[in-house]
Amino acid sequence: MKMTRIVIAGGGFAGLYAAMQFEKRLARRADVEVTLISRENFILFTPMLHEVAAGDLYPGDIVNPLRRILRHVKVVEADVQAIDLNLRRVHCVAGVADYELEFEFDHLLLTLGSETNFFDMDGVRDWAVTMKNLGDASFLRNRMVALLEEAVFQTDDEMRRELLTFVTAGGGFSGTETTGAVNDFVRETVRYYPQLCEELIRVVMVHPGNFILPELGEELGRYAERKLRERKVEVIKGPRVANYDGLVVTLSDGTSIPTRTLIWTAGVKPSPVIASLGCKTERGRLLVNEDMSVPGVSGLWAAGDCAAIPDIESGTGKFYPPTAQHALREGVTVAKNIEAAILGQPLKPFRFKMLGQLASIGHRTGVAMVFGIKFSGFIAWSFWRSVYLMKLPRLAKKLRVMASWTLDIFFGQEIEQMITLRDVEELSSQWARIRARAKQTKAVSSSALANSGHNDA
Repeated sequence: MKMTRIVIAGGGFAGLYAAMQFEKRLARRADVEVTLISRENFILFTPMLHEVAAGDLYPGDIVNPLRRILRHVKVVEADVQAIDLNLRRVHCVAGVADYELEFEFDHLLLTLGSETNFFDMDGVRDWAVTMKNLGDASFLRNRMVALLEEAVFQTDDEMRRELLTFVTAGGGFSGTETTGAVNDFVRETVRYYPQLCEELIRVVMVHPGNFILPELGEELGRYAERKLRERKVEVIKGPRVANYDGLVVTLSDGTSIPTRTLIWTAGVKPSPVIASLGCKTERGRLLVNEDMSVPGVSGLWAAGDCAAIPDIESGTGKFYPPTAQHALREGVTVAKNIEAAILGQPLKPFRFKMLGQLASIGHRTGVAMVFGIKFSGFIAWSFWRSVYLMKLPRLAKKLRVMASWTLDIFFGQEIEQMITLRDVEELSSQWARIRARAKQTKAVSSSALANSGHNDA
Protein backbone atom coordinates (compact mmCIF):
# COMPACT_ATOMS: atom_id res chain seq x y z
CA MET A 1 0.00 0.00 0.00
CA LYS A 2 1.43 3.37 -1.03
CA MET A 3 1.25 5.86 1.83
CA THR A 4 0.31 9.46 0.98
CA ARG A 5 1.98 11.81 3.44
CA ILE A 6 0.43 15.22 4.16
CA VAL A 7 2.37 17.63 6.36
CA ILE A 8 0.89 20.83 7.79
CA ALA A 9 3.61 23.26 8.91
CA GLY A 10 2.10 25.65 11.46
CA GLY A 11 -0.58 25.26 14.12
CA GLY A 12 -2.44 28.56 13.89
CA PHE A 13 -6.01 29.09 12.71
CA ALA A 14 -5.37 28.01 9.11
CA GLY A 15 -3.30 24.98 10.11
CA LEU A 16 -5.72 23.78 12.79
CA TYR A 17 -8.84 24.13 10.65
CA ALA A 18 -7.13 22.32 7.78
CA ALA A 19 -6.22 19.53 10.20
CA MET A 20 -9.79 19.42 11.51
CA GLN A 21 -11.04 19.03 7.93
CA PHE A 22 -8.59 16.17 7.33
CA GLU A 23 -9.69 14.68 10.66
CA LYS A 24 -13.20 14.14 9.30
CA ARG A 25 -12.25 11.92 6.36
CA LEU A 26 -8.77 11.72 4.90
CA ALA A 27 -6.82 11.19 8.15
CA ARG A 28 -8.95 8.15 8.97
CA ARG A 29 -7.75 6.26 5.88
CA ALA A 30 -5.04 3.64 6.28
CA ASP A 31 -3.16 4.85 3.18
CA VAL A 32 -2.96 8.51 4.30
CA GLU A 33 -0.81 10.01 7.07
CA VAL A 34 -1.52 13.59 8.15
CA THR A 35 1.02 15.34 10.40
CA LEU A 36 0.59 18.75 12.02
CA ILE A 37 3.83 20.45 13.10
CA SER A 38 3.29 23.23 15.63
CA ARG A 39 5.57 25.27 17.88
CA GLU A 40 3.11 24.79 20.75
CA ASN A 41 0.88 21.87 21.60
CA PHE A 42 -2.12 24.19 21.73
CA ILE A 43 -4.06 26.65 19.59
CA LEU A 44 -4.07 30.20 20.93
CA PHE A 45 -7.21 32.28 20.47
CA THR A 46 -5.36 35.51 19.67
CA PRO A 47 -8.40 37.89 19.52
CA MET A 48 -8.66 37.58 23.33
CA LEU A 49 -4.98 38.17 24.14
CA HIS A 50 -5.60 41.69 25.43
CA GLU A 51 -8.15 40.32 27.93
CA VAL A 52 -5.42 38.15 29.44
CA ALA A 53 -3.17 41.21 29.67
CA ALA A 54 -5.96 43.12 31.45
CA GLY A 55 -6.68 40.30 33.89
CA ASP A 56 -10.20 39.70 32.56
CA LEU A 57 -9.23 36.13 31.62
CA TYR A 58 -6.60 33.67 32.79
CA PRO A 59 -4.05 32.40 30.24
CA GLY A 60 -5.52 28.89 30.21
CA ASP A 61 -8.94 30.26 29.24
CA ILE A 62 -7.93 31.05 25.65
CA VAL A 63 -5.83 28.01 24.71
CA ASN A 64 -6.98 24.60 23.52
CA PRO A 65 -4.68 21.52 23.43
CA LEU A 66 -4.30 20.24 19.90
CA ARG A 67 -4.34 16.61 21.03
CA ARG A 68 -7.80 17.08 22.54
CA ILE A 69 -9.09 18.35 19.19
CA LEU A 70 -7.24 16.02 16.80
CA ARG A 71 -7.39 12.24 17.29
CA HIS A 72 -6.40 10.90 13.85
CA VAL A 73 -3.96 13.65 12.82
CA LYS A 74 -0.42 13.15 14.14
CA VAL A 75 0.61 16.18 16.25
CA VAL A 76 4.31 17.05 16.58
CA GLU A 77 5.54 19.91 18.76
CA ALA A 78 8.54 21.25 16.87
CA ASP A 79 9.93 24.36 15.21
CA VAL A 80 10.19 24.32 11.40
CA GLN A 81 13.71 25.38 10.40
CA ALA A 82 13.93 24.71 6.67
CA ILE A 83 12.13 23.03 3.77
CA ASP A 84 13.84 21.11 0.97
CA LEU A 85 11.49 21.16 -1.99
CA ASN A 86 13.75 18.94 -4.09
CA LEU A 87 13.96 16.12 -1.55
CA ARG A 88 10.45 17.00 -0.30
CA ARG A 89 11.42 17.11 3.34
CA VAL A 90 10.66 19.43 6.25
CA HIS A 91 13.53 19.98 8.70
CA CYS A 92 12.60 20.74 12.33
CA VAL A 93 14.10 20.96 15.80
CA ALA A 94 12.21 19.71 18.84
CA GLY A 95 12.59 19.09 22.54
CA VAL A 96 14.84 20.56 25.20
CA ALA A 97 17.97 19.22 23.51
CA ASP A 98 16.99 20.52 20.04
CA TYR A 99 16.58 17.12 18.43
CA GLU A 100 16.66 17.30 14.64
CA LEU A 101 13.60 15.82 12.94
CA GLU A 102 12.76 15.31 9.28
CA PHE A 103 9.36 14.71 7.72
CA GLU A 104 8.90 13.57 4.14
CA PHE A 105 5.83 14.78 2.32
CA ASP A 106 3.77 14.28 -0.79
CA HIS A 107 1.70 17.36 0.02
CA LEU A 108 2.97 20.21 2.21
CA LEU A 109 0.63 22.89 3.54
CA LEU A 110 2.42 25.98 4.82
CA THR A 111 0.50 27.82 7.54
CA LEU A 112 3.49 29.29 9.37
CA GLY A 113 1.73 32.56 10.22
CA SER A 114 3.73 35.69 10.94
CA GLU A 115 6.17 37.10 13.46
CA THR A 116 6.79 40.54 14.92
CA ASN A 117 8.49 43.05 12.63
CA PHE A 118 10.76 45.51 14.44
CA PHE A 119 11.88 47.22 11.20
CA ASP A 120 15.56 46.74 12.09
CA MET A 121 15.26 48.83 15.28
CA ASP A 122 17.52 46.94 17.68
CA GLY A 123 16.49 48.96 20.73
CA VAL A 124 12.81 48.29 20.16
CA ARG A 125 13.50 44.58 19.61
CA ASP A 126 15.57 44.34 22.81
CA TRP A 127 13.35 46.34 25.16
CA ALA A 128 9.75 46.43 23.89
CA VAL A 129 6.92 44.18 25.04
CA THR A 130 5.14 42.45 22.15
CA MET A 131 1.57 41.13 21.96
CA LYS A 132 1.96 38.09 19.75
CA ASN A 133 1.63 35.08 22.04
CA LEU A 134 0.33 33.94 25.41
CA GLY A 135 3.63 34.65 27.15
CA ASP A 136 3.53 38.26 25.93
CA ALA A 137 0.06 38.89 27.40
CA SER A 138 0.91 37.19 30.70
CA PHE A 139 4.21 39.07 30.92
CA LEU A 140 2.52 42.43 30.29
CA ARG A 141 -0.02 41.83 33.03
CA ASN A 142 2.64 40.81 35.55
CA ARG A 143 4.78 43.75 34.48
CA MET A 144 1.99 46.26 35.16
CA VAL A 145 1.48 44.89 38.67
CA ALA A 146 5.24 44.83 39.33
CA LEU A 147 5.57 48.48 38.25
CA LEU A 148 2.69 49.51 40.52
CA GLU A 149 4.42 47.74 43.41
CA GLU A 150 7.75 49.40 42.59
CA ALA A 151 6.14 52.84 42.34
CA VAL A 152 4.90 52.49 45.92
CA PHE A 153 8.35 52.71 47.51
CA GLN A 154 9.59 55.48 45.21
CA THR A 155 9.51 58.95 46.76
CA ASP A 156 10.09 60.99 43.62
CA ASP A 157 6.91 61.64 41.61
CA GLU A 158 8.85 61.95 38.37
CA MET A 159 10.20 58.44 38.84
CA ARG A 160 6.71 57.21 39.67
CA ARG A 161 5.35 58.78 36.47
CA GLU A 162 8.07 57.07 34.45
CA LEU A 163 7.20 53.71 35.99
CA LEU A 164 3.47 54.23 35.42
CA THR A 165 3.75 55.45 31.81
CA PHE A 166 2.69 52.90 29.21
CA VAL A 167 3.26 53.55 25.50
CA THR A 168 1.70 51.49 22.70
CA ALA A 169 3.14 51.68 19.18
CA GLY A 170 0.45 51.00 16.58
CA GLY A 171 -3.20 51.94 16.26
CA GLY A 172 -4.58 48.86 14.53
CA PHE A 173 -6.77 46.24 16.17
CA SER A 174 -4.08 44.82 18.45
CA GLY A 175 -2.72 48.23 19.46
CA THR A 176 -6.10 49.81 20.14
CA GLU A 177 -7.50 46.86 22.08
CA THR A 178 -4.32 46.49 24.12
CA THR A 179 -4.22 50.21 24.91
CA GLY A 180 -7.82 50.16 26.11
CA ALA A 181 -7.19 47.08 28.25
CA VAL A 182 -3.99 48.48 29.80
CA ASN A 183 -5.65 51.80 30.55
CA ASP A 184 -8.60 50.09 32.25
CA PHE A 185 -6.37 47.83 34.31
CA VAL A 186 -3.94 50.39 35.72
CA ARG A 187 -6.58 53.05 36.41
CA GLU A 188 -8.93 50.61 38.14
CA THR A 189 -6.11 48.93 40.07
CA VAL A 190 -4.32 52.04 41.36
CA ARG A 191 -7.06 52.60 43.96
CA TYR A 192 -5.66 49.61 45.88
CA TYR A 193 -2.38 51.52 46.29
CA PRO A 194 -3.03 54.37 48.77
CA GLN A 195 0.45 55.83 48.23
CA LEU A 196 -0.31 56.39 44.53
CA CYS A 197 -2.89 58.44 42.65
CA GLU A 198 -4.41 58.24 39.17
CA GLU A 199 -2.71 61.50 38.13
CA LEU A 200 0.62 59.64 38.09
CA ILE A 201 -0.62 57.29 35.34
CA ARG A 202 0.03 58.07 31.69
CA VAL A 203 -1.15 55.84 28.83
CA VAL A 204 -0.05 56.83 25.32
CA MET A 205 -0.82 55.37 21.89
CA VAL A 206 1.40 56.35 18.95
CA HIS A 207 -0.11 55.85 15.50
CA PRO A 208 1.40 57.19 12.23
CA GLY A 209 -1.96 57.44 10.44
CA ASN A 210 -4.66 60.11 10.47
CA PHE A 211 -7.02 57.99 12.55
CA ILE A 212 -6.80 54.74 14.50
CA LEU A 213 -8.43 51.47 13.41
CA PRO A 214 -8.15 52.37 9.70
CA GLU A 215 -9.67 48.97 8.79
CA LEU A 216 -13.01 50.15 10.20
CA GLY A 217 -13.04 53.50 8.44
CA GLU A 218 -12.70 57.09 9.60
CA GLU A 219 -16.07 57.35 11.38
CA LEU A 220 -15.47 54.45 13.78
CA GLY A 221 -11.78 55.33 14.07
CA ARG A 222 -12.65 58.85 15.23
CA TYR A 223 -15.21 57.45 17.67
CA ALA A 224 -12.68 55.04 19.16
CA GLU A 225 -10.13 57.83 19.51
CA ARG A 226 -12.65 60.10 21.23
CA LYS A 227 -13.60 57.40 23.72
CA LEU A 228 -9.96 56.66 24.52
CA ARG A 229 -9.23 60.34 25.05
CA GLU A 230 -12.24 60.62 27.38
CA ARG A 231 -10.58 57.94 29.51
CA LYS A 232 -7.34 59.96 29.62
CA VAL A 233 -5.44 58.07 26.91
CA GLU A 234 -3.08 60.30 24.90
CA VAL A 235 -3.37 59.52 21.19
CA ILE A 236 -0.39 60.82 19.18
CA LYS A 237 -1.02 60.68 15.44
CA GLY A 238 1.51 61.27 12.67
CA PRO A 239 4.97 60.40 14.01
CA ARG A 240 6.32 56.88 14.44
CA VAL A 241 8.37 55.29 17.17
CA ALA A 242 11.98 55.76 16.07
CA ASN A 243 13.89 54.29 19.01
CA TYR A 244 13.60 52.88 22.52
CA ASP A 245 16.43 52.23 24.95
CA GLY A 246 14.43 50.77 27.82
CA LEU A 247 14.01 54.17 29.46
CA VAL A 248 12.89 56.65 26.80
CA VAL A 249 10.71 56.25 23.70
CA THR A 250 11.87 58.59 20.92
CA LEU A 251 9.42 59.50 18.15
CA SER A 252 10.29 60.42 14.57
CA ASP A 253 9.44 64.09 15.25
CA GLY A 254 11.94 64.24 18.13
CA THR A 255 9.40 63.85 20.95
CA SER A 256 10.71 61.90 23.96
CA ILE A 257 8.52 59.94 26.37
CA PRO A 258 10.18 58.57 29.54
CA THR A 259 8.73 55.10 30.19
CA ARG A 260 9.69 51.63 31.33
CA THR A 261 7.11 49.99 29.06
CA LEU A 262 6.78 50.17 25.28
CA ILE A 263 4.15 47.79 23.86
CA TRP A 264 5.01 47.04 20.23
CA THR A 265 2.08 46.19 17.93
CA ALA A 266 3.26 48.17 14.90
CA GLY A 267 3.97 45.43 12.40
CA VAL A 268 4.31 41.77 11.48
CA LYS A 269 6.15 39.86 8.77
CA PRO A 270 5.88 36.30 7.42
CA SER A 271 8.08 33.52 8.75
CA PRO A 272 11.67 33.66 7.39
CA VAL A 273 11.20 30.07 6.19
CA ILE A 274 9.00 31.46 3.39
CA ALA A 275 11.81 33.60 1.97
CA SER A 276 14.20 30.63 1.92
CA LEU A 277 11.95 28.65 -0.46
CA GLY A 278 12.89 30.69 -3.51
CA CYS A 279 9.25 30.97 -4.62
CA LYS A 280 7.50 34.16 -5.68
CA THR A 281 6.32 36.35 -2.82
CA GLU A 282 4.12 39.39 -2.35
CA ARG A 283 5.40 41.61 0.48
CA GLY A 284 6.99 38.56 2.03
CA ARG A 285 3.88 36.39 1.74
CA LEU A 286 4.01 33.31 -0.50
CA LEU A 287 2.19 34.01 -3.76
CA VAL A 288 -0.36 31.28 -4.48
CA ASN A 289 -3.11 30.50 -6.97
CA GLU A 290 -6.81 30.96 -6.22
CA ASP A 291 -6.95 27.34 -5.03
CA MET A 292 -3.98 28.05 -2.67
CA SER A 293 -1.53 25.85 -4.58
CA VAL A 294 1.94 27.32 -5.15
CA PRO A 295 2.64 27.88 -8.87
CA GLY A 296 5.31 25.64 -10.32
CA VAL A 297 5.70 23.36 -7.27
CA SER A 298 3.61 20.20 -7.23
CA GLY A 299 2.14 19.35 -3.83
CA LEU A 300 2.99 22.68 -2.19
CA TRP A 301 0.17 24.75 -0.70
CA ALA A 302 -0.11 27.77 1.57
CA ALA A 303 -2.81 29.50 3.62
CA GLY A 304 -3.18 31.98 6.45
CA ASP A 305 -0.92 34.95 7.21
CA CYS A 306 2.03 33.59 5.20
CA ALA A 307 0.02 33.27 1.94
CA ALA A 308 -0.95 35.94 -0.58
CA ILE A 309 -4.24 34.66 -2.00
CA PRO A 310 -5.64 36.75 -4.88
CA ASP A 311 -9.08 38.24 -4.32
CA ILE A 312 -10.36 37.95 -7.88
CA GLU A 313 -13.98 38.84 -7.12
CA SER A 314 -13.08 42.25 -5.72
CA GLY A 315 -11.63 43.29 -9.10
CA THR A 316 -8.97 45.38 -7.35
CA GLY A 317 -6.01 43.07 -7.88
CA LYS A 318 -5.53 42.87 -4.12
CA PHE A 319 -5.11 39.88 -1.86
CA TYR A 320 -7.20 38.58 1.00
CA PRO A 321 -6.19 40.21 4.31
CA PRO A 322 -4.43 38.16 7.02
CA THR A 323 -7.30 37.95 9.52
CA ALA A 324 -8.52 35.07 11.66
CA GLN A 325 -11.89 34.84 9.89
CA HIS A 326 -10.10 34.42 6.57
CA ALA A 327 -7.47 32.01 7.88
CA LEU A 328 -9.85 29.44 9.31
CA ARG A 329 -11.92 29.37 6.10
CA GLU A 330 -8.76 29.17 3.99
CA GLY A 331 -7.68 26.17 6.05
CA VAL A 332 -10.91 24.31 5.34
CA THR A 333 -10.84 25.12 1.62
CA VAL A 334 -7.21 24.19 1.07
CA ALA A 335 -7.71 20.88 2.93
CA LYS A 336 -10.60 20.06 0.61
CA ASN A 337 -8.42 20.94 -2.39
CA ILE A 338 -5.59 18.71 -1.20
CA GLU A 339 -8.06 15.87 -0.81
CA ALA A 340 -9.43 16.59 -4.29
CA ALA A 341 -5.90 16.56 -5.74
CA ILE A 342 -5.23 13.15 -4.16
CA LEU A 343 -8.52 11.76 -5.49
CA GLY A 344 -8.04 13.30 -8.93
CA GLN A 345 -10.96 15.69 -8.60
CA PRO A 346 -11.14 19.36 -9.71
CA LEU A 347 -9.94 22.05 -7.32
CA LYS A 348 -12.08 24.94 -6.09
CA PRO A 349 -10.91 28.56 -5.79
CA PHE A 350 -11.09 30.29 -2.42
CA ARG A 351 -13.96 32.76 -2.22
CA PHE A 352 -14.96 34.69 0.88
CA LYS A 353 -16.47 38.08 1.60
CA MET A 354 -15.56 39.53 4.96
CA LEU A 355 -18.52 39.38 7.35
CA GLY A 356 -17.37 42.29 9.46
CA GLN A 357 -14.78 43.51 11.92
CA LEU A 358 -15.00 44.16 15.64
CA ALA A 359 -12.81 45.85 18.23
CA SER A 360 -13.03 46.26 21.98
CA ILE A 361 -11.65 49.61 23.16
CA GLY A 362 -12.00 49.11 26.88
CA HIS A 363 -14.48 50.06 29.62
CA ARG A 364 -17.24 47.91 28.09
CA THR A 365 -17.13 49.88 24.85
CA GLY A 366 -16.48 48.67 21.32
CA VAL A 367 -16.78 49.49 17.64
CA ALA A 368 -18.11 47.19 14.94
CA MET A 369 -18.86 47.02 11.25
CA VAL A 370 -20.95 43.98 10.32
CA PHE A 371 -22.35 43.48 6.80
CA GLY A 372 -21.60 47.14 6.14
CA ILE A 373 -23.56 48.33 9.19
CA LYS A 374 -21.55 50.41 11.68
CA PHE A 375 -22.33 50.62 15.38
CA SER A 376 -20.46 51.37 18.57
CA GLY A 377 -20.64 51.59 22.34
CA PHE A 378 -21.87 48.94 24.76
CA ILE A 379 -23.84 47.09 22.06
CA ALA A 380 -20.71 46.70 19.91
CA TRP A 381 -18.71 45.52 22.94
CA SER A 382 -21.39 42.95 23.84
CA PHE A 383 -21.48 41.79 20.22
CA TRP A 384 -17.67 41.48 20.24
CA ARG A 385 -17.80 39.19 23.25
CA SER A 386 -20.68 37.12 21.87
CA VAL A 387 -19.06 36.56 18.48
CA TYR A 388 -15.65 35.56 19.82
CA LEU A 389 -17.17 33.38 22.51
CA MET A 390 -18.95 31.41 19.76
CA LYS A 391 -15.73 31.13 17.76
CA LEU A 392 -13.69 29.89 20.72
CA PRO A 393 -13.01 26.14 20.20
CA ARG A 394 -14.48 23.55 22.58
CA LEU A 395 -17.41 23.87 24.94
CA ALA A 396 -15.24 23.55 28.06
CA LYS A 397 -13.31 26.71 27.17
CA LYS A 398 -16.49 28.62 26.33
CA LEU A 399 -17.88 27.82 29.78
CA ARG A 400 -14.66 28.85 31.51
CA VAL A 401 -14.56 32.18 29.68
CA MET A 402 -18.21 32.83 30.51
CA ALA A 403 -17.48 32.08 34.17
CA SER A 404 -14.46 34.42 34.19
CA TRP A 405 -16.45 37.23 32.61
CA THR A 406 -19.29 36.75 35.09
CA LEU A 407 -16.96 36.79 38.10
CA ASP A 408 -15.27 39.92 36.73
CA ILE A 409 -18.63 41.76 36.67
CA PHE A 410 -19.31 41.05 40.34
CA PHE A 411 -15.83 41.02 41.89
CA GLY A 412 -13.59 43.00 39.53
CA GLN A 413 -10.09 42.14 38.31
CA GLU A 414 -7.46 40.34 40.34
CA ILE A 415 -4.11 42.08 40.80
CA GLU A 416 -1.78 39.29 41.89
CA GLN A 417 1.54 38.64 40.18
CA MET A 418 1.48 35.12 38.79
CA ILE A 419 5.24 35.20 38.14
CA THR A 420 7.67 37.54 39.89
CA LEU A 421 11.14 38.59 38.76
CA ARG A 422 12.60 36.21 41.34
CA ASP A 423 10.60 33.37 39.79
CA VAL A 424 11.88 34.25 36.32
CA GLU A 425 15.49 34.24 37.49
CA GLU A 426 15.12 30.87 39.23
CA LEU A 427 13.26 29.32 36.29
CA SER A 428 15.85 30.61 33.82
CA SER A 429 18.66 29.11 35.85
CA GLN A 430 16.87 25.78 36.21
CA TRP A 431 15.93 25.70 32.53
CA ALA A 432 19.57 26.32 31.54
CA ARG A 433 20.68 23.34 33.66
CA ILE A 434 17.95 21.09 32.22
CA ARG A 435 18.84 22.12 28.67
CA ALA A 436 22.56 21.54 29.23
CA ARG A 437 21.92 18.10 30.74
CA ALA A 438 19.58 17.14 27.87
CA LYS A 439 22.16 18.15 25.26
CA GLN A 440 24.86 16.24 27.13
CA THR A 441 22.66 13.13 27.22
CA LYS A 442 21.92 13.55 23.53
CA ALA A 443 25.63 13.78 22.69
CA VAL A 444 26.44 10.66 24.74
CA SER A 445 23.63 8.71 23.07
CA SER A 446 24.78 9.79 19.60
CA SER A 447 28.34 8.78 20.40
CA ALA A 448 27.22 5.38 21.69
CA LEU A 449 25.18 4.75 18.54
CA ALA A 450 28.11 5.75 16.34
CA ASN A 451 30.49 3.40 18.18
CA SER A 452 27.92 0.59 18.00
CA GLY A 453 27.65 1.00 14.27
CA HIS A 454 31.46 1.05 13.91
CA ASN A 455 31.82 -2.16 15.94
CA ASP A 456 29.12 -3.89 13.88
CA ALA A 457 31.02 -2.98 10.75
